[in-house]
Amino acid sequence: MAGYIIGQLKEITDTEAFSAYQAGAGPALAKYGGKVLVNSTKINSGDGDWSPVGMVVVEFESLEQAKKFYNSPEYQGVIGQRFNSADSAVVFADGD
Repeated sequence: MAGYIIGQLKEITDTEAFSAYQAGAGPALAKYGGKVLVNSTKINSGDGDWSPVGMVVVEFESLEQAKKFYNSPEYQGVIGQRFNSADSAVVFADGD
């Protein structure tokens, strides 16, 4: 069953560093079989108070594989750039 990482971007505080994070995360996504389904800054809120300026949805073969990617040395090597350059968060979702 597929697993997903869903990320929200509230604000980018350092565009150059965030771009470096994205460039570094890409190869790790590919290595762990991540498929980007949504990567958009064209967000419209339907209701509630969730209003990110950007969103990404990445599909993996399983939830375990999504977590393997997230905890991998490759991704952990660049995640600090995301933390330092943006107000963002991720959640894991099981495709069940």
